[in-house]
Amino acid sequence: MIQQKVQVASEEPTVFAMATQQFNAAADKLGLNDGLRDVLGSCKREFTVNFPVKLDSGDIQVFTGHRVHHNVTRGPAKGGIRYHPNVTLDEVKALAMWMTWKCAVTNIPFGGGKGGVTCNPKSMSQGELERLTRRYATEISPLIGTVSDIPAPDVNTNGQTMAWIMDTISMHRGYTEPGIVTGKPISIGGTLGRTEATGRGVMLTAQEAAKHLGLSFEGARVVVQGYGNVGYWGAYLLQQLGCKVIAASDTRGAIYAEQGLDTEELLAHKTDSGSVAGFPGSDSITDAELLELPCEILVPAALEQQITGENAPKINTKIIVEGANGPTTPEADAIFYDRDIMVVPDILANAGGVVVSYFEWVQDIQRLFWEKDDVNERLESVMTRSFDQVLAASQEHKTDLRTAALLVAVERVADAVKIRGIYP
Repeated sequence: MIQQKVQVASEEPTVFAMATQQFNAAADKLGLNDGLRDVLGSCKREFTVNFPVKLDSGDIQVFTGHRVHHNVTRGPAKGGIRYHPNVTLDEVKALAMWMTWKCAVTNIPFGGGKGGVTCNPKSMSQGELERLTRRYATEISPLIGTVSDIPAPDVNTNGQTMAWIMDTISMHRGYTEPGIVTGKPISIGGTLGRTEATGRGVMLTAQEAAKHLGLSFEGARVVVQGYGNVGYWGAYLLQQLGCKVIAASDTRGAIYAEQGLDTEELLAHKTDSGSVAGFPGSDSITDAELLELPCEILVPAALEQQITGENAPKINTKIIVEGANGPTTPEADAIFYDRDIMVVPDILANAGGVVVSYFEWVQDIQRLFWEKDDVNERLESVMTRSFDQVLAASQEHKTDLRTAALLVAVERVADAVKIRGIYP
């Protein structure tokens, strides 16, 4: 029996519209002409596939997946693959655009790409996930490659997912191609320091923001929305520097503890129980209450559009460090700017993952691998330099950090387009 899953396109492309609105704000300040706006505001390739997967029950289900290239002027497309029930082409396009700016703001030689499959991975077995991954990888194989498009983990995907993709493409080509993906296990060409890289970037940019504001980390209260890989590592590394993590959440619940949470014990609890909910010594709260808790550092590390014009006036923090992509809407940004709340934007704050992915790609190509201290030192150098450049642009243009980061990134990509020219 074939069960076809029909995906209904959204009437209003709200996430991509949000990304486009952010881009246009920077384009206005840069004075980009209409031609460049069209080039940079459009996705180069939008690839949608519908493919069958045999479930453990023996039934067949058709899944929909996407792979989008936004802009590849500065290098191969780079971007994660996510598995989530709410994946849409509109969302993937927005994420691909943000990846272009993320690579440009950190000045690594990649363009922006993104991928996703509309599915509920939490209801699927390991065997079903492997079959889905291998078939999806085969379907998008015309696009991905070591010098064309390099996927990585994202929401609900991990090193094992990347291993399946690498193996699938390697089998097709008849030779092992480790550089086809990043975020792989160490044993098959992954890099030391990749697992915690995005969270480390969150910590490093939070540290730079705190320095600028004269805020001490010792005892600084941290709230984390989304206690996945990024949220955990950001929380753990901030705790190591003296911060107090007072609240955390995941898709199944949110908790608060005024005295602070032990981040490692909380991760162990989530691993055992499937959620942060019910952690001993904590109180249960709603996700809405979590975002509004008084704190010094708020880390939204879940999904897009969590902080809006509706809840932004109630948020009580000094610094927002975006571990997720697109968690803050333009309406909320305007409110935070008026309230002097510093928002370290996603394209800078969570760029640690793509920076270390770049390091992994370089190591795979050279077949020469670095020590973990080398990876972390290089990451710190890139993140602090990028933060300083964005802060300088913010001060020069008298604008918020998001617009400043986009000014830096968009100008770099626009310059590359102009220098390369338009073919033919």
